[in-house]
Amino acid sequence: MSSPDLLHPAVRARLEELGVSFEAMACDPALADTASFVEAYGVPLERSANTIVVASRGAEPTHVACIVLATTSLDVNRAVRREMGVRKASFAAAQPVRALTGMEIGGVTPFGLPDGMLVLVDARVMEQPWIVLGGGNRSSKLKLAPATLRALATVRVIEGLALVR
Repeated sequence: MSSPDLLHPAVRARLEELGVSFEAMACDPALADTASFVEAYGVPLERSANTIVVASRGAEPTHVACIVLATTSLDVNRAVRREMGVRKASFAAAQPVRALTGMEIGGVTPFGLPDGMLVLVDARVMEQPWIVLGGGNRSSKLKLAPATLRALATVRVIEGLALVR
């Protein structure tokens, strides 16, 4: 079933504001994590994209969202740090991600992030005809063309943001 009502309200509002095409997919919250999702719903692993929030280390951390295919691993120690312009960075913990984005791990999506938050996209994501991203909650996913990401003003496509596993 494809109903925008499945999505987190902030995500739905942002997608409507941007006027982009997408399909909302229902997802059992217990199956929202990538490995479980692709197995249960038959989505190819190379079409499943993860949105990962990374934080700089220090008293006042800065955050970026990174989008990578599930067949790759985010290169936090080199590529992300370089793009952030910081010495140290790490994956943000679940509670700070919830506080910053209002979204749950397993459902984080670039649509609905705080205004101005930088979104780094691995170039491999853009090569796919379509991808599946979180819907802002653990009970929905978004299916869309990767080019849709370019509707977000803060998106930057980066070669080598992720490493092939």
